[in-house]
Amino acid sequence: TLVPWEEGVARFACDIQVDGKEWPYCSRTALRRALAELRRAGYVMMVGVEAEHFLVQRKADGSIAPFDPDNIDTMAKPCYDFKSLAANMGYLRSLVRYMEQLGWDPYASDHEDANAQFEINWRYADALTTADRHTFFKMMTSQVARRFGAIATHMPKPFPHLTGSGSHFHVSLWDPEGKRNLFLDEKDGRGLGMSQLAYHFLGGLIAHARALTCVVAPTVNDYKRLSVGEFLTGAASGFTWTPACISYGDNNRTQMFRTPEPGRFECRVVSGAVNPYLGMAAFIRAGLDGIRRKLDPGEPNLGNLYELSLEEVRARKLQFIPQSLPEALQALEEDDVVQSALGAELPQEFLKVKRQEWVRFHNTVSKWELDTYLTLF
Repeated sequence: TLVPWEEGVARFACDIQVDGKEWPYCSRTALRRALAELRRAGYVMMVGVEAEHFLVQRKADGSIAPFDPDNIDTMAKPCYDFKSLAANMGYLRSLVRYMEQLGWDPYASDHEDANAQFEINWRYADALTTADRHTFFKMMTSQVARRFGAIATHMPKPFPHLTGSGSHFHVSLWDPEGKRNLFLDEKDGRGLGMSQLAYHFLGGLIAHARALTCVVAPTVNDYKRLSVGEFLTGAASGFTWTPACISYGDNNRTQMFRTPEPGRFECRVVSGAVNPYLGMAAFIRAGLDGIRRKLDPGEPNLGNLYELSLEEVRARKLQFIPQSLPEALQALEEDDVVQSALGAELPQEFLKVKRQEWVRFHNTVSKWELDTYLTLF
């Protein structure tokens, strides 16, 4: 694909091979394997993604701030605000124009919940195409932002007081020709417009949700976005819009799995740090496990889960999303189904690298520790 922002430069999305053989650590190959298994079962997976991200600037002291050179994007609740959006209209319009040239069918761009946080949506496609485009989109945002004097970051939680960035997956299974949405059932007795197949697939996602979280939220920083309790309402806007519980429901952003309309589920745990190839492969294997075992996710949770106390959450027998990278890694290590989505060798390498990441983080003394403990003892 010729990149639209630079003449004479092309980008290749490819599977890695070494000595003529598949490289076991190639994430794109892992997704291809999962998609082949899915097709053998009689399905293809369509995926849309909401790629939230920030524009930031680095200050003289090395810290960062939201990119706002005209001091316009200052509202406590800037979501969908035109003035806040207009401050970076040139950047957003450039991205949309390039995506149109690439044939992605972008249909919306908006200012998100945090200052200098944005989202651009393009049309859903088969899982591999969407994963390729999502990866390309991250590359494109970094290159285009530089031309406007900003840094584009998909880091899940760059600012402690602002809402973090997700890359929510919108998922549905279709027939092999991609003509009929097999998740759609307008006669659904639960009122969500979802088929029995969809509920079995969702049952698999919920059964493996803690391990899935490790794959789609794979960094130390992710779990500052996914904190429970008081931190759910700890952002400057009043809400973080991230789930705390492993749950599903209607068009309700406090759920891990939301039903924005009949025929698809959205997973709101997926973060800006996700490797989309691994994330989608893990979704396929967990969902197929649910289909094969005919797992029922139970009745939907309706209402605002933020309003429930921790005791009320436990009374509903809802599990919590892992609250740290080590907790998520433990869940992945104990889940053979999700590990199998990554292949024979990649899971152990993933666990090793991510535990090393945790050790490096854990051995860093933070400003909070100095401010809290330096003169306490």
